[in-house]
Amino acid sequence: MSTTFPRTRKSRRGYNVDQVEDFLEDARRAYSSELLGPSVVTAQSIRTTAFAMQKGGYSTTHVDAALERLEDAFASRERDRAFAPPGGDAEWYGRARGTAQEILDRLARPVGHRFSRVSVLTRAYDVKQVDAFADRLVDYFQHGKPMSIDDVRLVAFTATRRGYNESQVDLLLDNVIDVMLAVR
Repeated sequence: MSTTFPRTRKSRRGYNVDQVEDFLEDARRAYSSELLGPSVVTAQSIRTTAFAMQKGGYSTTHVDAALERLEDAFASRERDRAFAPPGGDAEWYGRARGTAQEILDRLARPVGHRFSRVSVLTRAYDVKQVDAFADRLVDYFQHGKPMSIDDVRLVAFTATRRGYNESQVDLLLDNVIDVMLAVR
């Protein structure tokens, strides 16, 4: 019986144990690999990993916290590897600056029009909440206001009709996390 993470009660749903264990094994192999080539497991792939749910599975809270730490470790290693060749740091920071500029260009759009809206029959992220968080992001990027990676990882928006397209907002938040991890 695996004890990598606490398990939920048999009547409650948690992450599929076998999927989590398989993913962690792949991550261990990828992290311990000395090869400098591309890896199947990256900081970004960790962030977008999803597991099926099962009764009596792993505690989602514990697994999610471990995935955040793992993402940080892979991001740090990816940065270190990018800095290894001469000029690698300039290229790394150049990509981060380019992504940050794309984020700011999106957020420079008028309030209420930063992302596409869904139909009146569909629920999506509340426009006012997303725009308020977008203003915080602008303050972070342009004025150096404090914001942590967890502020971005844990932000939650309520669902409303005619809201912002969730996939567009989520993609922007993923890009923000990429930039924050790149410049740590």
